[in-house]
Amino acid sequence: TDDATFSNVFCENSKKLINVHLFALAAKYYSVSHLGVCTPLEEILEALRGDNQGTTGIKTDEFMNNKKSHEVQVMSELVDKIANYCGIKQVVDIGSGKGYLSSFLSMQYNLKVYGIDSSNTNTSGAHERNRKLKKHWRAYQSRARANPESQRLEKANDRPVQNEIKCKAINEKTLNNSSLQSQDRGTTQDFIPSCVFTELATSETSKQTEIDLVAWSQSNESKFSEEALAILNVLPADAVEIFSSSQCNCGELCEEEKAQRKMASIKAKASKSSESNLYFPLTSYITAETELGDIITDLEDCIMVGLHTCGDLAANTLRIFTAKPEIKAVCSVGCCYHLLSEQYENQEDCTEEVWGFPMCQYLKDKGWCCGRNARMSACLALERVAVGQMLPTDSLFYRAVLQVIIEEIYGVTKSDRHVGKIFSKSSSFLDYVRKSLKKLELDDSKLPDSCIMDYYEKYKHRMNELEAFNMLKVVLAPCIEVLILLDRLCYLKEQDNIAWSGLVKLFDPVKSPRCYAVIALKKQSC
Repeated sequence: TDDATFSNVFCENSKKLINVHLFALAAKYYSVSHLGVCTPLEEILEALRGDNQGTTGIKTDEFMNNKKSHEVQVMSELVDKIANYCGIKQVVDIGSGKGYLSSFLSMQYNLKVYGIDSSNTNTSGAHERNRKLKKHWRAYQSRARANPESQRLEKANDRPVQNEIKCKAINEKTLNNSSLQSQDRGTTQDFIPSCVFTELATSETSKQTEIDLVAWSQSNESKFSEEALAILNVLPADAVEIFSSSQCNCGELCEEEKAQRKMASIKAKASKSSESNLYFPLTSYITAETELGDIITDLEDCIMVGLHTCGDLAANTLRIFTAKPEIKAVCSVGCCYHLLSEQYENQEDCTEEVWGFPMCQYLKDKGWCCGRNARMSACLALERVAVGQMLPTDSLFYRAVLQVIIEEIYGVTKSDRHVGKIFSKSSSFLDYVRKSLKKLELDDSKLPDSCIMDYYEKYKHRMNELEAFNMLKVVLAPCIEVLILLDRLCYLKEQDNIAWSGLVKLFDPVKSPRCYAVIALKKQSC
């Protein structure tokens, strides 16, 4: 198949769409899934696995919604594999939000995670969640330890140190030949409480937990002393609040162990070192020029991650990765394409700014531009529509007629203000228009009800046309998305310090429509 096959999609003279079926076939042909540009997730995991065995993950679906649980489980496993491959322990989570991914990486995989978000509200919430985690760590850990299905202490303790991982190639020899070193981190992943991803359990649940712990510990006293406390010794001293003997009869510690724990506790309380936590939420606005060392005082070799980084933040994440020698790998899943800044959107060639699109020199040389409408279309979810989750036609129709009204009545063609989610709060089209005009700070007193309803009646018979138009946008969405994704991948391919880079479909697109990750590993010497 080549471009000539689809030459009859549009009329050569009028440029109008004349063959819808061929249009759909062309859109499918040029989508991510059919261009063969993705590296299968299974190949990545297998290549990065080395001699490590698979781990039994914590079930998060009780503590997050289905979408977030799916995203965090899949992405954290991949990030851990990359960190092991590169022999690093530190993760920088850009646009960390409420800290779901960061918390899971720190607890499930014992990684030291810095979560950076521009919203102080998100950071404060993450701090509070972290505080509650530390307070209840021991109880939840013991509960998880008591679960027979999660008893993998022996495997964790016996996890071999890998001197060199020899993995099979992932479509490029550079990854296979990079000889990156991997280190064992002595993980505690199978004993970490999944409750951090939700509010803490009710008091009744907590009481039952204590009863369960006492019963379990009495029957497993010896094993707990030797094994569970060995796990706790891996953790920072103040990450665990010691239970009194009345709460949990866990057996007597030897005098040497008591002295060691007491000294560790004193040191932790006296020190404000960053080693006193596993996860550190920070507030900062990230740009391409951001110096991570100014935000993270103990920055070391690390992997940078981003789960649904918004607009330009996804592009800036890749720029920071290529520029900073401490960042050895990156795993970035972007979103909100409509918020990307474009260098050539207004036909102004300004080389002094840093733009979200295009990133690669190839598209820069061509002066490529998508435009906001195309980028808005790229955000649509074809896979969801395909399984019956239809577009909100009524709200789209309301919004379209509203635009006609504000253009014809008020002469407004462009505004910095946004209507937002008013449709769900409106009882009728009339109510929708009134509320929207007020939000846009337009005088609605000059517009009688009859005039508003006249517009509705004038256009309601065209609702089917609007629905058909939006379905065409949905079909085209993957083509626009692949352009943005390949631009980012090509940018990485143009860099001299990258050992391997690829595009990986991480998530189920029905659960999480923005499902593609841009992944890269640096050369050892970089």
